[in-house]
Amino acid sequence: MIEYPFTVRILQFASKSFETELADFCRGAAVTKEIQDIVTAILADVHQRGDEAVSYYAAKFDGSKLRARDFPVKPSEFAAAIKRLPTAERKALVAAHDNIVAFNKQGLPKDWLGKNKHGAEVGEINHPIRRVGLYVPGGEVPLVSTVLMTATLAKIAGCPEIAVFTPSNAQGKIADGLLAALALVGVHEVYRIGGVQAIGAASFGTLTVPAVDKVFGPGNAYVCEAKRQVFGTVGVDSLPGPSEVMIIADESARIDFAAADLLAQAEHGSGREKIYLVATSAKIIHDIVVEVQVQLKTISRSEKTQRVLGDGFLAIEVENLSEAVKIANYVAPEHLELLVKESAHKTLLRAITTAGAIMLGNYTPTALGDFTAGPSHVLPTGRAGRFFSGLRVADFMRRTSIIRYDKTSVKKGEPIVSAFATMEKLDAHGRSVKVRTL
Repeated sequence: MIEYPFTVRILQFASKSFETELADFCRGAAVTKEIQDIVTAILADVHQRGDEAVSYYAAKFDGSKLRARDFPVKPSEFAAAIKRLPTAERKALVAAHDNIVAFNKQGLPKDWLGKNKHGAEVGEINHPIRRVGLYVPGGEVPLVSTVLMTATLAKIAGCPEIAVFTPSNAQGKIADGLLAALALVGVHEVYRIGGVQAIGAASFGTLTVPAVDKVFGPGNAYVCEAKRQVFGTVGVDSLPGPSEVMIIADESARIDFAAADLLAQAEHGSGREKIYLVATSAKIIHDIVVEVQVQLKTISRSEKTQRVLGDGFLAIEVENLSEAVKIANYVAPEHLELLVKESAHKTLLRAITTAGAIMLGNYTPTALGDFTAGPSHVLPTGRAGRFFSGLRVADFMRRTSIIRYDKTSVKKGEPIVSAFATMEKLDAHGRSVKVRTL
C-alpha cells in the first residue's frame, strides 16, 4: 500500500495477482444475503397487505406517515411546484428535455414488411408497453434528471399509462424540481412512495396503485434487488444500481478535470459507488489523487464523498492503453471517460465493447451525460454492461413478428417443416403444414 493523502487501493496490471484482486474489488458491490432477505420479506408483505404495508414501510424508512389516499400526488401540487421553481431551473429542464427528445427519437423502432425465400410475407410491428412504472430516487438527493431520462422515453414510445414512484420526505413532500419535470414531460400519475415497497406496489398492485407491466429506473441496492426479485411478475429494464465511473487517463489528461469527475460520481454518497482510475503511469495516479483531496475540501457533501472514496475507489496502473481496454471490458463501467490523446479515440471506441456510456476527451465530463447531453443516464452497473445496454425508447416497446403464407409459398416451406418434424418426432407439426399443400 502506497501512502497518499487518503487511503486508496492501487493495483498494477502487470502483477500476477491482478486479475484476482480486480475481481474481488468488483464483487464488493454484490448484494448481500441480508439485503436479499430484507427485500424478500418486504415484497411478500406488500403482496399480502397491499396499501397497509406500503404505508408501514414509508413511515419506517422515510419517516412519512402516509395513508393510502395520500399516495397519489394531487394536480395542485404540480402547479405549485412549477410556480416555486426558479426561472433558471425551469429553463434548464426545458433545455435538457429538448436534447433528450432529439436524441431518443432517433431510436424509435420502425415497423417493416418483406418477403422470405419462400415468397411469404414476414415482418415486425412495434407496440408501446401498455402500462409502465418509473422509479425515481428522491429523498436527500432527488434525481430530477431521472424524470427526464425515463419519462421522456416512455412518452416518445407512446406508452398509454405512465406511473411514477418517488419517495417523499418526512412531511410527505416531493422536491419541486421533480414535480416540475414530471409536469413538463406530461406525466401526472405520481405516487409519493419509494424503496422496495414502491417496487412491490408497482409489481403486484394494491387497491390504490394499479399494477404495471414493466418497471424502469435506477435505485439503491435494495431497490435494485427488489427489481431482480419481481422480474417475471413484471418486466424490468435492467438493474442499474449505485453509480460507477471509470476514467482512463494518459499524459494528455487534465489532472484537475479528472479529479473533479471522480468526485462528481463519488458524491452520490450511498457508500456502494465504484470509482475507478486507470492511468498509464504512477505519476498520473499520484497527481490526480492529490488533486482529489484538494477539491474534496470544497464540495458540500465532502463527508459522504470521502467515505465512498475510502471504500470504493480503485486506481490501476497500466503500461499502455491496450491494457486499459482489457480492464474496461472486464469491469463494464456505467460511465467511462477517455481522457487520452485524441489520436487514440477511434481505436478505443472500436476496442471497448461493454461500457454503458463513453465520454470522449477532456471536455466531456460524465455530468453532461447525467443531465443534458441526450442519451438516457439510466445505465447498467455492477458489470451488467456485459449483457445490458443503457435505457432507450425500444425498451418501452415490445415487438411482434408477422408471418403470412399463401398456397404457393406454403408448398415451398413444407419440405423443411417435414424434415424438422421428423428430427424432433413431432408428426402433428408436419401434418399441419402438409395438409395445406394437398
